[in-house]
Amino acid sequence: MTKMTKSQLMSALAEKTGLSKKDVIGFMDTLVEMAYSEVKKNGVFVLPGFGKMVKVNRKARVGINPATGAKINIAAKTVAKFRLAKAAKEAVM
Repeated sequence: MTKMTKSQLMSALAEKTGLSKKDVIGFMDTLVEMAYSEVKKNGVFVLPGFGKMVKVNRKARVGINPATGAKINIAAKTVAKFRLAKAAKEAVM
């Protein structure tokens, strides 16, 4: 089983929508740019029926170096996570 490449995805979307490949690429680039800016500004970006990208604050914690077994401090940080919508989960499973 091989995964679909970006080029294959853009071609398939262009074919299914009747838009040109250039228009599809422009739309997708704009969508991604909007998602990033919304998560940065508001902490969440929702794509109905697909899922949402959220900004999550991780607390500082103590970890273990697997090579030496030594305890290390891991600093607090902010990360982005994607949560799949229930409809998407049900469609795939």
